[in-house]
Amino acid sequence: GWGLTHDQLSCTRRRVTRRLEEVFAAAYLRYTRYANPYTGSAATLEETIALIADQKRQQERLRGKWLACGFSSWKKRFIGHFLGPAATIEYQKELPAALAVDVEKPNLLVWSSRINDDFKARHRDHLAALWRMEDGFIRSIGLGVDLAQPLSLVIDRQGIYYDPSQPSELETLLNTADFSDDLLERAAHLRERLVALKLSKYNVPGKEVIELPANKHIILVPGQVESDASIATGSPEIRTNSALLKAVRHANPNAFIVYKAHPDVITGARIGALDTNAKRLYDLDASHIDITVLLARVDAVHTMSSLTGFEALLRRRQVCTYGLPFYAGWGLTQDAMYCPRRNRALSLDALVAGTLLLYPNYVDPDSRQLCNAETVVSLLEQAKLEQVKSHKHMLTWKQRLYRCYRNLFIGSH
Repeated sequence: GWGLTHDQLSCTRRRVTRRLEEVFAAAYLRYTRYANPYTGSAATLEETIALIADQKRQQERLRGKWLACGFSSWKKRFIGHFLGPAATIEYQKELPAALAVDVEKPNLLVWSSRINDDFKARHRDHLAALWRMEDGFIRSIGLGVDLAQPLSLVIDRQGIYYDPSQPSELETLLNTADFSDDLLERAAHLRERLVALKLSKYNVPGKEVIELPANKHIILVPGQVESDASIATGSPEIRTNSALLKAVRHANPNAFIVYKAHPDVITGARIGALDTNAKRLYDLDASHIDITVLLARVDAVHTMSSLTGFEALLRRRQVCTYGLPFYAGWGLTQDAMYCPRRNRALSLDALVAGTLLLYPNYVDPDSRQLCNAETVVSLLEQAKLEQVKSHKHMLTWKQRLYRCYRNLFIGSH
């Protein structure tokens, strides 16, 4: 009835000729309302299409049979959600010695940190077929060591992003992907939201007040867990936090160096404490300051391979790497090491698009369904607001208790 179709029936109310774009705009943009089903927030058509497309891409990529080997009972609670509804999973304590020739071979899934030299020696025949699983880059509120359930994981069939000794799907993606204008626009918006909301990987709360000199070049040195595979594989020359501080101080004798220990090291759960001499190499210990507060105030970040370097790039800080993290070698950082496979210059938004939009899998923890990066950021925003509200309620409760104590005991005297 709008001049676009050959109609057997007529409608006298439809008197105007409309272009296809006008009918589409009326039906899909003006008439219909959209909401994100996981956050409950209003959404646009474009956001809804991006969410469904991301869900479909993740689901189809991981469709099929899986044999997940060596996972703890805690991880078994959620890893199936990240493989999606088109995957069927069988759990086994160890990789099989061999797979039967006459049956369909399942995909073999292993948590990446289990693949050490001993594992490689025992399972040499399976290495080429292994898929590796690891935490994503926007993970949770709380540390993995505290069993905070992840919102994102990566599932990589080539290698793993923190190990530059071999290609990973992330590296291949960053080397070869055609980043469309729409995808780069999404990446820019996501980057701006992460910065504005002060979100990081773990979102562990810390102090927000710090005094720094106004007339100095301020360098943040983030501590790492020294037993992490990211250092063993990605930082062969400088492998300890103490050695990193020594190198940074030697290269920047007049800088004001701020050191922040890794949260897992502070709790005593992981290895990475400084030696006595290293404590003289920095000017301020900011281990209990919120990482997003530090990144907003410093001029540069010097790191072996910490994700803090990537988070600093999001805030357009200078980043110097002493190892070879996934975000190095693309023309965005000053690097002590070189990787000949990384032969492409990337924009910051292209790096964000590959790293945060395309590479990880995301899951809504309530519905246990695949979602996408923007949804997870909104969920974290809601969780942080609830955390603040709970803290305020606790303070109010403490204040009431103090007033009661004061009135009963102090006031009576």
